[in-house]
Amino acid sequence: MIKYTFNQVKYVILLGISKNRINLKSLDMKNKNFSYRALAGIAAILIIVLYFLPVWWVALQSIQYPKSMYPKGIRINFKYNGVYNGCEGTKERAELAADQEGANCLVEMNAINHFIGMYHIVQGMNREEGRKYPVYYVFDTKKDANGNEVVDPETGKPVEVDVTPKALKTLDFIMHASPYLFALMVIMVLAFMFTKKTNAWLALIPAFLPVYFLVVYIYYLHWYGHHLSLHGGGAFRGIKPFMPTVFGEGKVAQFTTVSYPYYGFFVGLLVMVLLIIAVLLKKKSLKEK
Repeated sequence: MIKYTFNQVKYVILLGISKNRINLKSLDMKNKNFSYRALAGIAAILIIVLYFLPVWWVALQSIQYPKSMYPKGIRINFKYNGVYNGCEGTKERAELAADQEGANCLVEMNAINHFIGMYHIVQGMNREEGRKYPVYYVFDTKKDANGNEVVDPETGKPVEVDVTPKALKTLDFIMHASPYLFALMVIMVLAFMFTKKTNAWLALIPAFLPVYFLVVYIYYLHWYGHHLSLHGGGAFRGIKPFMPTVFGEGKVAQFTTVSYPYYGFFVGLLVMVLLIIAVLLKKKSLKEK
């Protein structure tokens, strides 16, 4: 019969406890690694989904657009890649009866803006087919030193010059670059998931997608409201430069303006929360190694 001394038994017990602690610690670390990677992975998928979702919506409501025909008013939806028709259908307007999707409120919104001298809305990747230039482009006739129009001898028509504001072209560029920017955001999140260092910036830059949208959105609302020089100020020249409604309801001429976040914006906020938590979990797990 094998006999063990008290010290030998004690040593074996302590060795077993120590090994179990190491195994538990290793398991705990694996769980933490899985946690931040799972959250970051979900965020990456949601970023892809977010690209296709409307983020914000704006509507103009007036007595001339009754709710029987326009339940939510003249409405447009904003995505990261462009601006789209937000009308969901009409009920009584005969000339639109053949259009199963209802009126194109984006066209209607531009027509309304035209009267106060506001530039056309930059539609981004929602560009009309068959147009040589996007609808927001502005042209003027070329003038000589005496202020007379320069005529093209071949066509006999005045020579046109592109006078589109650079701010609008910049916005159009951002919208057309959005697929590549979103792809970059997804790659950054994947890099954050599998690199050994914290590299929090790889997750935090994509996390603030909804903030980027708001910054651009608010800036261009201000820009549009303070550049009413198109067509010499339009029919309502008495309207002074103004800041369009960012959130809630406002008033412009005889129109009530409505502006609220759409479900895409809340998906963006969820992405932000998931990535911030993932950064904190990764930072903690690396500290405990």
